[in-house]
Amino acid sequence: MLGLFKDTPVIGRASAIVKGPSNQVFNFIGVDLMVNYPRWSPEVKVLEKLTDGPIGLSTVCRQIRIDQGNRSESTFKVKVFDLGSRICFEGVSNPYRCDYLIESLNAIDSKVTFVFELLSLDLHVRPFEKLVRIAVQEGTERTVNNIRKLIEADLVASKQRDS
Repeated sequence: MLGLFKDTPVIGRASAIVKGPSNQVFNFIGVDLMVNYPRWSPEVKVLEKLTDGPIGLSTVCRQIRIDQGNRSESTFKVKVFDLGSRICFEGVSNPYRCDYLIESLNAIDSKVTFVFELLSLDLHVRPFEKLVRIAVQEGTERTVNNIRKLIEADLVASKQRDS
C-alpha cells in the first residue's frame, strides 16, 4: 500500500528535425527565451525575468500558464545553459524540469529533443496519473513541433526579407 504514495516522475520526451543550424535553434530556445517561449507554448500567458542580465545560467523567471482551463503560476531557474547545445530549467516553486537538447546534424539541419519531467504529483492528482502521463507526452510532442514550425517560418521570413 505504501508504494501508491511513492513519487514517480512523469516524463515526456519528443524530438524533431529542424531546418536550421544548431546555433540558430539554440538562440531561439535559449537566448531569446523571453520572446519565444510564449510563442511555442501559448499556454504561457505571463512570463517575466526576475534576475538581471541576459538569459543564462541561474536566470530566474516567473510564469503564469493556463493549461486546459487551469491557471498555474510557477518560478523556474536555468540550471544548464550550454551555448549551442542545451538549456535546462527546473521549477523552483513546483517540482518539474524542462530540458532542451540541440544537436547539429549538418550545416542546415538540427535535432531538438525536449524532455519534460513532472517530478512529483499532488496527492489529489495521483488517481489520474495515467491521464497525466498521456497529457505530458502529448505536450512534449506539441512543444517540439511548435518550435520546429516557428523556427522554420522565421527562417523563411528572414530569407524573404533578405531578397
